[in-house]
Amino acid sequence: FKVASQAFDSQTMSFLSPSGGDRVSPVALATAGAVGASIVVQLLTPADPFGKSARFLRQLARQEKGNLTSASDVESSVGEYERLHANSTGVDERNTNYSNLVNSYYDLATLFYEWGWGASFHFSNRHPHESFDEATRRHEFYLASKLNLSGALGRIGGDKRAAMNGDYKETDEAREGSTPSMANVKIIDVGCGIGGPMRNICKFTGADVTGLTLNQYQVDRGNELCKSDPHFANAKSDGLPTVRCRSVQGDFMKQPFDDSTYDAAYAIEATCHAPDRVGCYSEIYRVLKPGAVFACYEWCLTDRYDPENEEHVLIKKQIEEGDGLPDIASTHHCLTALKKAGFEILEERDCVNDEYGGWQDRATGEYRSDKEGRKHNRGGKPWMLPLMPSWNPFTQRFQFNWFGLRLTKYSLKVMEFLRLAPAGTSRTQILLQSGGMGLARGGELGIFTPMYLMVGRVPLDK
Repeated sequence: FKVASQAFDSQTMSFLSPSGGDRVSPVALATAGAVGASIVVQLLTPADPFGKSARFLRQLARQEKGNLTSASDVESSVGEYERLHANSTGVDERNTNYSNLVNSYYDLATLFYEWGWGASFHFSNRHPHESFDEATRRHEFYLASKLNLSGALGRIGGDKRAAMNGDYKETDEAREGSTPSMANVKIIDVGCGIGGPMRNICKFTGADVTGLTLNQYQVDRGNELCKSDPHFANAKSDGLPTVRCRSVQGDFMKQPFDDSTYDAAYAIEATCHAPDRVGCYSEIYRVLKPGAVFACYEWCLTDRYDPENEEHVLIKKQIEEGDGLPDIASTHHCLTALKKAGFEILEERDCVNDEYGGWQDRATGEYRSDKEGRKHNRGGKPWMLPLMPSWNPFTQRFQFNWFGLRLTKYSLKVMEFLRLAPAGTSRTQILLQSGGMGLARGGELGIFTPMYLMVGRVPLDK
């Protein structure tokens, strides 16, 4: 919390300077602009900021009514989380207590994530003319395309094919209906959050998807969203589960599934919470069938990270503290761990470096939209742009400018005083904003990536 407070104060100390009176007019203008923009967005777009805010307030109000798994109240939960990330607490203790650390973090962060980010808790570069939601889905669908689901479907037993097609024989003329339904292919989402990617990938592929998450609130919220969408209902006559995707509570270090249960697996920015990558990947290997593919986006330090550079070390600490991580591994460490777990490596690369139509200054890493930047920029946006300060009240980036930081903090304090939000909510937001600042700066410097792609296959002779 000390690191978060220092980062927060360094961004906002100008607010307290003697010349702060000169800023009264811009503050009033910004406030009026934010309110006016919200009304325009509410009336003219499907974004529904008022509806989302109302749902956020309802969820805050019931957060301490049986929805916390790490403590009896938010203030105790954030206190335990801060203790685990204190400078006096070593990485070994955080790894040992990773379950408490992750549960405390998601007890605190899930409401804010869903309110400000949506149901898919991950990053993606945005191509020209691509909306935030479109980029999010494309990023998920690209990972799903690596899973070789057609191959998994081909490995499904002949008994299902015979039951589906009656007297069909291999020697007969090929016709429609000669293969089993993709709903028979079983995928596991390792670290599913509230299931945004799980539901999108289920719709995209038609496969049956099970999401695994440690946090019970996320399980309940994910299943609530799955059951509310009739798209995920299977016909009663096909012998399949009632709902084609669901969330299950469990630890991905000790998964509650039998050996060789699933036809494919993926993880999106989730296994970074694991205290031991080899152990985590080995569990995924165990529950996959021979020939199955596992694909993931990992949070990693890149080769540009320098452990002797004070700014790099501070950024790493901000990301760990603001995002519930025991530690951050390097790309080399993760790839080696995947091999040690038994996977055959099919593909690996840092997707941050893929061409997306944007441009960053080669010297500083800063995303530029000035005259020089526009010479190279075709309209793409880097993954960390939503975390970079802006005075545009139409975006969540507004909260990262000096005024937005203060506005968010004291608005939540007022809500705590009025008992509209549990005590400790403002401290939670400070931690999250500090993590956001670390991610943004880590992305600019190129020392951190949230999308190191790894694709591995279970050997057929497993």
